[in-house]
Amino acid sequence: MDLDVFVIGGVGIDTIVRVPGLPLPDQETIHVPPVETYVGHTGHGVVLGCSRLGLYPGLADVIGDDPAGARIRATYEQLGLPLAVAFHPSGTRRSVNLVSPDGSRVSLYDDRHPPGMRVDPNLWRGHVGRARHVHVSIMDFARRALPDVLAAECTMSTDLHDWDGENEYHRDFALTADLVFVSTSALRDKAIDWIFASGRASVVVAMAGSDGSYLHVRGEEPVHFPAMDIPGRPVVDTNGAGDAYVAAFLTTWLDGRTFQEAAEAGTIAGAWACGSPGTHTDLITAEQLMYLQTRPARGDRTG
Repeated sequence: MDLDVFVIGGVGIDTIVRVPGLPLPDQETIHVPPVETYVGHTGHGVVLGCSRLGLYPGLADVIGDDPAGARIRATYEQLGLPLAVAFHPSGTRRSVNLVSPDGSRVSLYDDRHPPGMRVDPNLWRGHVGRARHVHVSIMDFARRALPDVLAAECTMSTDLHDWDGENEYHRDFALTADLVFVSTSALRDKAIDWIFASGRASVVVAMAGSDGSYLHVRGEEPVHFPAMDIPGRPVVDTNGAGDAYVAAFLTTWLDGRTFQEAAEAGTIAGAWACGSPGTHTDLITAEQLMYLQTRPARGDRTG
């Protein structure tokens, strides 16, 4: 096995527009700072975060044979990380993210790919068997990789993002993964109980933005990890914070440490990501994470 983490799905181009506030004022023209574009999206954030923390990750995804896709391929060539792609005429996914001065955002997501899109499973099959762990993004095509990941007998994670606990689209991912990440923004009561009762997850991490995160380990009481402030690094942009959390959690857990230690690492990495503008522009390194982990605690974890 020569890949630490293999990610299936979730790379695209982010356009970041810094706006005076959210919701937008009711006026025809709004002057904004320079609009920037980045290689981004959730799967790429996990790959880049794991790489910055010392792992060797790779990615497989469907992109377009277009300038955006060429930029993605060039980025992975520069990073020296494996990238397997299939081309689709609908093009490369895009997102326009509006970011307010306090770092909060609204994401306008252009998936482009048609529902039910199928791709050659060889896109991921040769890589799954080489990986210690597979992270499956909730791209529709990626659900067809789930049986192959199970057959490879490696551990699997997924990020359900703003799942409400009922939308059928997310359920295959929620039921199959060993580690489930999900936002609390739309999550309904008993959704986490349903994952444990119906799926195979040993842990569910509910990410709650400025309220931190909640670690749910099967058979144990949940533990709250408050969000943290990093001195000298105020929040300017929350784009990619969840991906940074996932990457640090996986890296720590794959190193043989506990879920609690992994959640602590994720909390730090997510806070660090909020301190730079744009998407995945300054993710935490292993050295920076280690330094911040040794600092005195700024709050108690609560069960």
